[in-house]
Amino acid sequence: QVQVVESGGGLVQPGGSLRLSCVTSGFKMNYYAVGWFRRAPGKQREGIGCISENGDIAVYADSVKGRFTISRDNAKNTAYLQMNSLKPDDTAVYYCALGVVVPGREYYEDEYTYWGQGTQVTVSS
Repeated sequence: QVQVVESGGGLVQPGGSLRLSCVTSGFKMNYYAVGWFRRAPGKQREGIGCISENGDIAVYADSVKGRFTISRDNAKNTAYLQMNSLKPDDTAVYYCALGVVVPGREYYEDEYTYWGQGTQVTVSS
């Protein structure tokens, strides 16, 4: 069956780094773009980045640009979110999502078909 599972979240100090993984199964990952979203406490879920099906193009929200990097390994059915220079404002539940995404709509949730359950990232000293 279709599964999307995020991992790698945890507690990290400001300025630290984490790498999240998104492992998929039950479908051909290379058919889909991978988006990363997050929901901070008391806020709506927001899109923070997306990588194309073959990994040659990645886009990022201004809030994470220059600090976060999305990558993927289709042979391993896995996508990654490398997060550096973390700030307390990055505290959120992070979600991986996959879909056939129209360029320009990378941050719209309805572009994505498959979702993970989320992993908590807490940035605090």
